[in-house]
Parts: sequence; C-alpha cells; structure tokens
Amino acid sequence: MNLPLQPPASAYFITDDKPPVVARTLSIVVDNEPGVLARVIGLFSGRGYNIESLTVSETDHNKHLSRITVVTRGAPGVIEQVKSQLDRIVPVHKVVDLTGTATGQGEDGPIERELALVKVAGAGDDRVEALRLADVFRAKVVDSTTDHFVFEITGKTSKIEKFIQIMAPLGLVEVCRTGVAAMSRGKDPIIEG
Repeated sequence: MNLPLQPPASAYFITDDKPPVVARTLSIVVDNEPGVLARVIGLFSGRGYNIESLTVSETDHNKHLSRITVVTRGAPGVIEQVKSQLDRIVPVHKVVDLTGTATGQGEDGPIERELALVKVAGAGDDRVEALRLADVFRAKVVDSTTDHFVFEITGKTSKIEKFIQIMAPLGLVEVCRTGVAAMSRGKDPIIEG
C-alpha cells in the first residue's frame, strides 16, 4: 500500500508564500462634500497600506463631483477588496483601476503627470550647472535671485525623482510636489454624461 508522503517535520520546509506587491493608480469619482476624502483614505489605512501619492480636486462644478487619484502598492487581492469596498461607499460614483485598465488594453500604463517646485541655492559653477540641467529636463525658472532658483518641473514621477537627485549636490534646499494626476488613454470619459 502506498501512503502519501508527509512533508518532513522541519521548519526549513515551511515557506512564507506572500502574494506579489503591485503598484496601482486608482481614480475615484466622488461627491464633493465634507468627510468623503477621510472615508476613502480610511479604507487604505485600515489595511495598513501606504498611499504613495494622493491628489483631489473638484472636476465638475455643476454636478459637484471631485476626482481622487491614489497611487498605492499592495497585494492584488487586497487592492481588489479595497476597490470593492470603495464602490460601496455612498458618495463614491465610480472607482477605476487605471493601471489595470491600461494593462488589460495592452498599454504601458495610464497617462500620469506630476508637478514639482524645486528650490536650489548655489553660486558659481553649481549655479550654471543647475540652469543647464534644468534646461535638459525642461524645467522652468519661476523665481530667481542672485543666490537661488525655484524650478517648476512637470512629468512622470520617475523624471521628477531623477531631477531632484541631480539637483541634490548642486544645492537642493526644498521640494514641493503635487502628487500624481492620472487619466486613462482613449476617448472615453471615466463617467458618462
């Protein structure tokens, strides 16, 4: 008689199979009213997920609708659960996983942009180099004195990160970022009519 083999009784054979961590950009259309943002964000914090980027603004004045864009990382199953629970919150009109939608359509991802203001103080060669690199990155000077610049740069998060890294040795003083604004590709709106 063949009995099924039992795994050895050793801790060396115990595995910690953890689901992969994925990055997701979610777009959430909500009523523009007090407390909605706190309720939406509470679903993420309640599961211990960090929000890497958060932007919110009214997008339809007549209908009093706002759009919340959240960039987060987590296990796919839990992110699906968060999306499902977001859909059930009364002031939420629609939840769209922009990353998942783009991947499903064979695209690299949604259109994502971020704006940053970057203050750099320096003199001499560092000042000249900061201006030269800002030109390469298409950053605009929005404030300037003889001892500092404030650059405005717009682009993908990776571009913003690279610009900040390059400016660090040249006298980086301060950074202010908007967070990611994202939209799906194509002609269709997130909410019809």
